[in-house]
Amino acid sequence: MLKKRIIPCLDIKHGRTVKGVNFEDIQDAGDPIELAQRYVQEGADELVFLDITATIEKRKTLSELVTHIASEINIPFTVGGGINSLEDAKNIINAGADKISINSSAILNPELITEIANEFGNQCVVLAIDTKFVDDKWMVFRSGGKIATGLNAIDWAKKGVLLGAGEILLTSMNNDGTKAGFALDITKQISENVSVPVIASGGAGTMQHFSDVFNETKATGALAASVFHYGQIPIPTFKQFLNEQNISVRL
Repeated sequence: MLKKRIIPCLDIKHGRTVKGVNFEDIQDAGDPIELAQRYVQEGADELVFLDITATIEKRKTLSELVTHIASEINIPFTVGGGINSLEDAKNIINAGADKISINSSAILNPELITEIANEFGNQCVVLAIDTKFVDDKWMVFRSGGKIATGLNAIDWAKKGVLLGAGEILLTSMNNDGTKAGFALDITKQISENVSVPVIASGGAGTMQHFSDVFNETKATGALAASVFHYGQIPIPTFKQFLNEQNISVRL
C-alpha cells in the first residue's frame, strides 16, 4: 500500500509565505526558507511552493527563491505559479524543482500539460485544480480563484490526466483556510475517477480532518498551510496519530 503523504504548502507573495481564507484576506506567515528547513526536520514528505500572484501580476515564478529553497531541502519539491510555457517549466526544473504545478496556464492552453509531460515525464506534471461549489456543481476557477472557467471539476481532472498530468492537486475554495475539514465529496469523486495520485487541499484544521480524508477518499496526499506554519499541528505528533489509526505514513 502506498504511504499517505503529508505536504506543507508555501503560498508565496512578494517573497514571503502568506495564508488567506477562501483565497482572500492574505496574511504574512513567515520566511519561506526557514519554514522549508523546519518541515524537512519535522518529517514532511513533500513540499509545495505556489507563487500565488505570479499569474495575476503576469510575471514569472520567483526562480531565485526556488533555487534557494531547493538547496536547503532533500524531499520532493513541487513549484507552481506563473508557469506558462515549456521554457518556464524548464527554468523551474533547472532551479531545483522536482515537479511543476500548472493551473491557469493549463486551462488556457491544455497542450502545455502534454508538452511538459513529454519533456520531463508525467510524474513531473501536477495539475492544480481550484474548485468551488456553485449551483450544486463543483466548478473550476483560475487566476487565483478569481475567474470562473465554466469547466466541471471532475471532467477537467479526467481530461488533464488524459493529456499527461501525473498528479492532481485539488483545492476546495469553499474550504480553503476555514479549518473546518477537507471537501470530502469532491475529493472522493475525483480520486475515484482518475488513475493518478490526488492531493487533497483546503480546510485542514485538525488531525482528524486528515484521518477523514484518507479514510473516506482515495487521496494519497493531504496538503495544508497555516496549521503547519503556526505550529498548531506538529508533523511528528501528527504522523504518530495517523499511524495509531492504521493509516500508513512514513515515520
